[in-house]
Amino acid sequence: MSRHRFKVGQTVHLMPNRLERHVPGGAYTIQRPLPDEGRELQYRVKNVQDGHERVVSEAQLRPAEALTPHH
Repeated sequence: MSRHRFKVGQTVHLMPNRLERHVPGGAYTIQRPLPDEGRELQYRVKNVQDGHERVVSEAQLRPAEALTPHH
């Protein structure tokens, strides 16, 4: 059973840590969860704007819906 919180195709918001200033935050799409090897869960994600893919930890991601203002 997977402990991953996000699903393939889900749009999330990446919050880069302060050591990753070169990494653009913003909207990304989950491409695939990486295998759970007992440490921090990771995902391969794709930037919605430029299509660049990268590997990030689950702690850096927030559900996109949580950041949408409610009217």
